[in-house]
Amino acid sequence: MLRLADLCKTYPGGVVALQDINLNIPAGMYGLLGPNGAGKSTLMRTVATLQTPDHGSITFDGIDVLRDKTELRKTLGYLPQEFGSYPRTSAEAMLMHFAALKGIHGEQRKQVVENLLVQTNLWDERKRSVDQYSGGMKQRFGIAQALLGDPKLIVVDEPTAGLDPAERRRFQNLLVEIGEGRVVILSTHIVDDVEEICPQLAIMGQGKILKQGGPAELINSMEGKLWTSLVEPENIPEVRSKYSVLSTRFSAGKIELRVLADEKPADMSPASPELEDVYFATLIEHGLKENME
Repeated sequence: MLRLADLCKTYPGGVVALQDINLNIPAGMYGLLGPNGAGKSTLMRTVATLQTPDHGSITFDGIDVLRDKTELRKTLGYLPQEFGSYPRTSAEAMLMHFAALKGIHGEQRKQVVENLLVQTNLWDERKRSVDQYSGGMKQRFGIAQALLGDPKLIVVDEPTAGLDPAERRRFQNLLVEIGEGRVVILSTHIVDDVEEICPQLAIMGQGKILKQGGPAELINSMEGKLWTSLVEPENIPEVRSKYSVLSTRFSAGKIELRVLADEKPADMSPASPELEDVYFATLIEHGLKENME
């Protein structure tokens, strides 16, 4: 269990990145969902011991993370939002190097690297330079290096940004596979990344945890509050002036609006909530309308 208690962080200039973050994260996949600037990366770097909060505590399986960063790093795997690679160095050679830095040597190092290349479906491309890999292959290599040393806590920050749908699905499947028996935190602004693979998630914005729970629980909380209507494009401003519009979709030559309201609006029909609706409604509730309009 990873426990975050009362974490706060303010950067020079007064930018508040974390405000009283409290989370209990069990083994398995855990999603941290929020727009850009929500504070997700700050939280991920803090958990990964790369920066220190102004206040609060982090514990993991008996380790006081903020006081004993070295001990946590022995059982930590980290895939940052962006990571570099040595030019003209093969994936196999890089993993062998990283394994040595982790204290894995001799025949064990060779076996560990081979197993990880197979597990991440990079065996056939092991002799290629990582800087020549596609985006999806680079992310799979990133997971391979994060798995060195058999970590019990893995932090993955915005891993699918820029991946095509097929690569995103392969990467999601890999995360589910490695999530057995470990705590895996997936930070993302993409709802689809967490909806199908994370039994628990938190929605973050303005450096705060805005809402948390299981996908089904969060979706059920919106029953009876979501409505839909097909309108002509010229009528959208009028609807927006009266209601909170969560999303717009093209349908049958018109625009389908999904509207949040406690009571049924005139000329609208009930809609079945989705996790994306929960996400947008939560952001609107807290005054965060980025990408809403």
